[in-house]
Amino acid sequence: EYPCHSPMEKRWFTLRGTRFPGEGPPRVIVAHEDITARREAEEALRRRVEELAAMTQTLERRNAELDQFAYVTSHDLRAPLRGITNLSRWIEEDLEEDLEEAVPPEVARQFNLLRGRVGHMEAMIEGILQYSRIDRAEIAPEVVDVKALLTEVINLLDPLPGIAVTLGDDMPTLHTQRLPLQQVFQNLLSNALKYHDKAEGHIHVGVRGCDGGHAFSVADDGPGIALKYHEKIWTLFQTLEAQDKADNTGVGLALVKKIVEAQGGTVGVTSEEGRGAMFYFVWPSGPYSGDAAIG
Repeated sequence: EYPCHSPMEKRWFTLRGTRFPGEGPPRVIVAHEDITARREAEEALRRRVEELAAMTQTLERRNAELDQFAYVTSHDLRAPLRGITNLSRWIEEDLEEDLEEAVPPEVARQFNLLRGRVGHMEAMIEGILQYSRIDRAEIAPEVVDVKALLTEVINLLDPLPGIAVTLGDDMPTLHTQRLPLQQVFQNLLSNALKYHDKAEGHIHVGVRGCDGGHAFSVADDGPGIALKYHEKIWTLFQTLEAQDKADNTGVGLALVKKIVEAQGGTVGVTSEEGRGAMFYFVWPSGPYSGDAAIG
């Protein structure tokens, strides 16, 4: 290969020669091929690979900086919050000593409200950390028995005796990331239990096959959600109730949406006010065949 320069452009050619045997002067047939387009494409590809490598390094560095920032920020925020909680308890104890009796009910209520809001802030900080790390976590896939996983989640949440949680009979076994799937089910079931407005109720987890994965659903017979809130509930820090409770941060459904979409799936809700709700998500993972590579 050799370059050929002209006042207007640079081109590349290959030369191939074939020598004929025999007596007399050497005879050679020479053929040439213009490979300029190929060389330009190779050069453009090389430059692109170098650019992508540089971008990857920059992204990795920024992700590491973000992780460090999130850790330091959460630590720096949690320390004063713990101080506020401890201080409120000390003040309450000092008041009881000065009064030589229990703190008046209204004062005790205010202290409890203060500590509840501090707990709410701590839960929000933890939620932000989880939310920020979803699409950067490197989790190896494994064999996941979804029925066993759901049983563990339900036992952990410990539903009230009047609320029955049932599972479909055809729960699959998947080769997928266990922790993200567990987080999705845990958030959806926790919400269904937490916001149920009756002493007795029913929550059902179902599944059906779909193109490229499985469509799971978590349906309840609780208070339901008005149509106008169906988009709002997926937004970070958006809740349909007051945020005084420590466990009502408005992070859970935003986490569900981000986790599922990071897997390449979709989420949605079907509900009417006063008629229960069904949350559903598509998890893009095929069934475990028994010979899948386990990483």
